[in-house]
Amino acid sequence: MRCALSFADEKVKAEWERLNSSGRGEDKQLVAMLNRAFDALENDCRCGGYIRKKQIHKYYTKKYGELPNLWKYNLSDSWRLVYFVTASGGDPLSVVVEWMTHTEYDRRFGYD
Repeated sequence: MRCALSFADEKVKAEWERLNSSGRGEDKQLVAMLNRAFDALENDCRCGGYIRKKQIHKYYTKKYGELPNLWKYNLSDSWRLVYFVTASGGDPLSVVVEWMTHTEYDRRFGYD
């Protein structure tokens, strides 16, 4: 099932646009990983790993309110993408919340 893709807020969208226009090598690598993830999410919005409700950090509920769900997509061994799935006009929608290093992800979700 095809899914639309959007960003959770303007800050996330602006960071994507900054990365996408950057000429830095590490930014280009991250953009390539994100593009692969975005393609995967557009093909199957539930292709990542489901994050249980009790593991959703308060950071997300403070920022976005009660989320219907939360998912993570492993971009590489060292990067993670966090998103949720909802509907827009009855069609599935993947909403990108943020991407972060694996270390930041572990800290956010209490795995370190």
